[in-house]
Amino acid sequence: MARDELLRADADPTDPTEVADETTLRPRRLAEFVGQPRLREHLEIMLGAARNRGQAVDHLLFAGPPGLGKTTLAGIVAAEMEVACRITSGPALERAGDLAAILTNLDDGDVLFIDEIHRLPRAVEEVLYPAMEDFQLDIVIGKGPTARSIRLDLPRFTLVGATTRSGMIAGPLRDRFGFVTRLDYYDDDDLVTIVERAAGILGVRTDPTGAGEIARRSRGTPRIANRLLRRVRDFAEVRADGTVSGPVARDALRLFDVDALGLDKVDRAILGALCRTFAGHPVGLGTLAVSVGEEPDTLEDVYEPFLLKCGLLRRTPRGRVATAAAYEHLGLAPPDPAGPNLFDA
Repeated sequence: MARDELLRADADPTDPTEVADETTLRPRRLAEFVGQPRLREHLEIMLGAARNRGQAVDHLLFAGPPGLGKTTLAGIVAAEMEVACRITSGPALERAGDLAAILTNLDDGDVLFIDEIHRLPRAVEEVLYPAMEDFQLDIVIGKGPTARSIRLDLPRFTLVGATTRSGMIAGPLRDRFGFVTRLDYYDDDDLVTIVERAAGILGVRTDPTGAGEIARRSRGTPRIANRLLRRVRDFAEVRADGTVSGPVARDALRLFDVDALGLDKVDRAILGALCRTFAGHPVGLGTLAVSVGEEPDTLEDVYEPFLLKCGLLRRTPRGRVATAAAYEHLGLAPPDPAGPNLFDA
């Protein structure tokens, strides 16, 4: 379909090598998927039961920060069920007819993956309700007094939705999913396994210290781990002997402005604004976004979750506040709580 889009975040769409790498590194089967053990166990049971009954898998909703494997899991569900996977996104489905065209071209058991499903327009979302529940599609023909509605039967498909903002999904849509889960950040051991697997696929020589260094700075996110591995590989080939060792990884990541916690320039700019510019006082999201030159949604969806996880940032009723750990990470002294409030002067 013209509106179907394969989302390859963190891969440069102008670079065929990056696109090929991103696609190649995705696990194809559930046994190859690393991390999220409870989720893998649940999916293994659901997929096995559906295969035994010869039925399509129930509708699935995956929530969580970007880069944790939601798109990959949709592909795995399709591969395990040996069916086709159609990929699109909420913003791409502007009209109900866009979704109707996709639904009517599905075959029995096919997987339809909708990324950022919370951004579906209301009119499109309402088309999904009977499609998910009754596998039927209501179409209005004509306009005015002569308009009439017909109902088309759809194949029994599996809808896999992905969202970074589960709270924005309407209750009626959420309730129609048979399985709703949230993906968690990965621990360092799982990320080391992911880096070593990706290094083997890309033909990169690495040692345990190099893989560990990349894993520790990957913000608990496989997509970032794979991206950092590619950048460290480039550095190792140009500035070293081609092997990703611990010292080579540290030098490369220092060059690319990724510090020991995995924070990049924007992360440090956020903390710097809170600690220096606003002297430790609560800051609203919009003000903070302007001060670092990013969109509020980007700060809230991409950067804040990891800073909160690391204990470097707090959300308060009055705004965002840096913690003592943030001052320590930046090498600054925390403000004196008994000192004067410059913003109330």
